Amino acid sequence: MKIRNSLKSAKTRDKNCVVVRRRGRLYVLNKKNPRMKVRQG
Repeated sequence: MKIRNSLKSAKTRDKNCVVVRRRGRLYVLNKKNPRMKVRQG
């Protein structure tokens, strides 16, 4: 999992990306490509 300041580039990388908020943190997850995970905060 990568940790980034901004998720804008991460969520536009693939059309299957979903932005999810869990425990006060923002995640970008991808069901089709599970290796692609990004966290902010």
